[in-house]
Amino acid sequence: MASISTDTNGNRKIQFSDGNGQRKIVRIGKLPMKAAETILAKIEALVEAKLSRSPLAPEVAAWVGEIPDVLAKRMVAVGLIAPRAKRQEDTTKLGEFIDAYVDSRTDVKLRTRINLLQVRRHLVAHFGENKPLRDVTPGDSDEWRRWMLTKLGDNTVRRHCGRAKQLFRAALRKRLIVENPFADMKGCAVQANKLREHFISRDVAAQVIAACPDNEWRLIFALARFGGLRTPSETLTLRWADVDWERGRLLIRSPKTEHHEGKDSRLVPIFPELRTHLEMAWDQAVEGAEFVVTRYRDCNANLRTQLLRIIDKAGLTAWPKLFQNLRSTRETELTETFPLHVVTAWLGNSQLIAAKHYLQVTDDHFQKATHNQTHSAAEMSETDGKTVIRPIRENEKGPVFPGLSASCTLLHKISVPPRGFEPLYWD
Repeated sequence: MASISTDTNGNRKIQFSDGNGQRKIVRIGKLPMKAAETILAKIEALVEAKLSRSPLAPEVAAWVGEIPDVLAKRMVAVGLIAPRAKRQEDTTKLGEFIDAYVDSRTDVKLRTRINLLQVRRHLVAHFGENKPLRDVTPGDSDEWRRWMLTKLGDNTVRRHCGRAKQLFRAALRKRLIVENPFADMKGCAVQANKLREHFISRDVAAQVIAACPDNEWRLIFALARFGGLRTPSETLTLRWADVDWERGRLLIRSPKTEHHEGKDSRLVPIFPELRTHLEMAWDQAVEGAEFVVTRYRDCNANLRTQLLRIIDKAGLTAWPKLFQNLRSTRETELTETFPLHVVTAWLGNSQLIAAKHYLQVTDDHFQKATHNQTHSAAEMSETDGKTVIRPIRENEKGPVFPGLSASCTLLHKISVPPRGFEPLYWD
C-alpha cells in the first residue's frame, strides 16, 4: 500500500513499498489532495502490475505516457517505469510545426490559412524560427501578447492570441508538448468597439454610388449598404440563379457560416434600393453568365482599396471598417421597421451578435426622442366645462409636472367652508 504525506511547506510525497520490502518515495510537489490521490492510485496500480508481472491497464499506460517529464524521471528513479525514449517534442521547432499544421489543414478556407500564417509570422518574429515548442512557457505567451500590443490593435491581438492557442492545442494533442502555454490566457475573443461604429446615411451612400466607376461597383456597394451582405464573401458568391425576380428574394450563400448546421444560406428580400442596380446588371450581363459580379472576382482582396479611392473621389472621408459598417448601418436601419428576429434572419447573424457588434445608436434616434418630447408637451385648459389639450406656444412656459398638476380653474370652483377648517366644539 502507498500513502501520502505533506511537509510543513505543503509539499506532498507518496511512499510505497516495492517487492523487496524497501520503502521508496516519489515527491510530487504542492498539489491539491485530489490530484495527489490520483497519482497515488496510479502508483499502486504500477506496483501491483510489477509484482504480478502483468501488463498495465490501458488507462494506467495512457496516464504514464501523459505525465510531465519531471514526474516521469522521479518514477524512473524508484523503478516504477522504464526511461522514456526521446520524444519528438525535444526536436520539433516552432516554425516547422506551424508549417506542417497549416499544410495539414486542407479542410479550411484560404482566408483561414492566411490568418494562421499571419500568426506564424508574429510568433517567429518574437520567438525565432527554431524555438523548441516545449520551451514556450505561459510566461512567454504573456510577453508575446504584450509585445504584440505595441504593434497592433487590441482586437487584432485578441484574434492572434486565439489562433496561437489553437496552434499549441494541436501540438498538445499530438503529444509534442506537455502543456499549452496559451491555455489559461483570457481575453482572446473580439470585443465590440463602439468608437469604430459609423452610420452611413442614405445621402452619403448616394454620393458614393454616383462616384462608382461602373454598374458592377454600384451593385457591390448597394448589396453591402442596402442588402446587408458580407463583402466580399457573400457578394462574390451571388449567382443569377439565386435571384428570384418573381418572389422578390435573393438566396445568399454564406461561406462564413456554412459550417454551422442550417446556416449555409439564407433568403434576403430584393429591397427597392437593390432592384434598380440588379436590373441594370442583368441587362448588361453576357449570355450564360453565372455570377452576378464578374469583373472584380479575381481582385476581391483589393475591394477595400478600390472603395477607398471611390470615397475619396466622392469628396468624402472614409469611415472605419468600410464594409462592416455598411452592413451594420443596414441592420440598424431595418430594425426601425421590422422585428429583430426577422432582420437577423435576413442578415444571417444572431440577435446577440447583432446587439453586440452591429446595432448602432444614431444621431437620428436622439433627434426623434427630443422632437417627440417637445411636440408632446401640452397644457390643460377648460372650454365650456370640458378639458381639452392645446399645444404650448413658443413664448409660454410649460408646467413643471404637466401630467400631474390640476387646472387653476378647477381649483377656483372649490368653496371654503364658512366656519373655516377648524372643527366645531360645543361646551
